[in-house]
Amino acid sequence: MSTQAATEERTVVIGLEVHVQLETDTKIFCGCSTEPTEEDEEPNTRTCPTCLGLPGALPVLNEAAVEAAVKVGKAIDADIPETTTFHRKNYYYPDLPKNFQLTQYDAPICQSGELEVRVDSEPRTIGITRAHLEEDPGSLQHAGGSIESATHTLVNYNRAGTPLMEIVTEPDFRSPAETRAFLAKLEEVLEYLGVFDPTRDGSLRVDANVSLVPEGQVADDGAITDDALAEVNRAEVKNISSHKGAEQALAYEVTRQENVLRRGREIEQETRHWDEARGVTVSMRSKEAEKDYRYFREADLPALEVSDWKEQIPIPELPDARRERFREEYGLDRESASKLTSTKAVADFFEDVAESFDPDLAATWVADNLLGELNYREMQITDVEDRLDEFTRLIELVADGELTVKNAEEVVLREMLDAGEDPETVIDREGLGVADSGEVETAVEAAIDDNPDAVADYHDGDEGAINFLVGQVMQETGGSADPGQVNGLLRERLDG
Repeated sequence: MSTQAATEERTVVIGLEVHVQLETDTKIFCGCSTEPTEEDEEPNTRTCPTCLGLPGALPVLNEAAVEAAVKVGKAIDADIPETTTFHRKNYYYPDLPKNFQLTQYDAPICQSGELEVRVDSEPRTIGITRAHLEEDPGSLQHAGGSIESATHTLVNYNRAGTPLMEIVTEPDFRSPAETRAFLAKLEEVLEYLGVFDPTRDGSLRVDANVSLVPEGQVADDGAITDDALAEVNRAEVKNISSHKGAEQALAYEVTRQENVLRRGREIEQETRHWDEARGVTVSMRSKEAEKDYRYFREADLPALEVSDWKEQIPIPELPDARRERFREEYGLDRESASKLTSTKAVADFFEDVAESFDPDLAATWVADNLLGELNYREMQITDVEDRLDEFTRLIELVADGELTVKNAEEVVLREMLDAGEDPETVIDREGLGVADSGEVETAVEAAIDDNPDAVADYHDGDEGAINFLVGQVMQETGGSADPGQVNGLLRERLDG
C-alpha cells in the first residue's frame, strides 16, 4: 500500500444484520416449545425429528411467525411482495444439525423499508434492505472460557428452529454511536409490536459489516456508491448481543482497521468474533461470499402469498406516534414523554394512572418516582403492573393531603416495592399519617423557641434559616407535616 493511501482520510461505513427472536409459542417449522428455558434444563430435550433434521421429517411453517413478520414490515414501512419463498442456505457448522439453514434469499417477506432514529437530537433515516424469516441454529457452549481458549465445545439444540427475523440495513451508519441508537429504536418498536421479548437471553443478536472508505469517494450528501464499497475490504463482526456491546465492538473494530491502514497494510476480508470479556475482536475465518452458501429453493415449503395481510393485520400505535400524542394530549415535555413511552407497558401504565389524576401529577409519579425506584432495583414496570390500584391509591393519599409527598416517596413507595405491601399497611406500621394542625403548630413554636440563632438569621435576611427551621419541624413530626404548610406557619409567626 502506498504512503498516500495509508495516510488518506477515511469514512466509517457500517451495515447491520440484526437477528430478532420472534415471540411464538412453538418453533418456526415444528411444534417444539419456545418457552424460556430453566437454567437447569437438560440440553437437547426440546427437540424433535424436524428441528434435528432427521431423515424424512418435513417442515410446517408457523403462521404466527408469518403474522409477526408482517407486523414488522408494516412498522418499518416495507414492501411485502405478492410471493415470498424459502431457500436452503448450505454450510456446515456444528450448531446446524441439518447442515443447512432454512431461510429466505431472493424473495424475502419484507423489502425496502426504513426506520428513523435520532442521533445527538438530529433525525437520521436508516434504510432497511430486507427483513426475512429463518430458523435459529442451536447454541454452542465453549468449555474453558472463550472461543480461543476452549478445550472443547458442547452443542445444545433446544434453541434450534426458534423463529428468527433477520433485519438487514443499508450501509448507512457512519459511527458506532449511530448503530447503538438504531438498535435501541428497533428494539423499542419490536417491543411495542408484541413480537419480541428483550428480557430473553439471546433474543437480539447483531452481525456488523465494517469498512473504511476513502473520503474522496463519499458524496457531499454522505452517499457511497456500490462500486466504492466493493473496492474496500470489510470485516464482519459477530457475537454482539446488546446496544452497548455494539457500540463498544464497532469502536474497537474501527480503531483496529485504522491502525492496520496506518501501518501500510491491507484490511483482510474476514469474519471476526467480538470477545466481550476482553473487549476485542478476534479473527474467526475468511469471509464467505454469497456463492459459498449454494442457495436453492426449499421444495418442502410452498410459496407464501400474504401481501394482503398487510392491510388485514393491525399494529398498535408505535412509540414515535405515542410520544407525540402524549405531548399534545397531556401537555408533557419532550423528556417526560420520552420516559413514559420507553416501553408499551410503561405507556399503558401511565395512561391508566392519568385517567384518575392530573397528567402532570401522573407523569411525576410514574416517570420520576416509580420508574426511578424500579430502575434502582433492576425491576420492570411489568413486575408491578398488576398492582395498579395500589399505586393509584398511594397517589390519591398524597393528593388528598392524607400523606406527605416526602413520606410517600421515601418510605411508602419503597416499602411497597421491597416488601410487596399495600400503602395502608406501610402507613399504619410506620405511623405516617399526616400530623394534625395542633401537633404542627406545637412543633413550629418549639422550633422557634429552641433555635434563637436561626430566628435571628432569618430576621437578618438569611432565607436559608427558614429551611433549617422547616427541617426541625419535620423532624419533630416524623415527616408527617406538610412542608409548605410548615413554611407558611413559620413565616407567619416570625413576621408577626
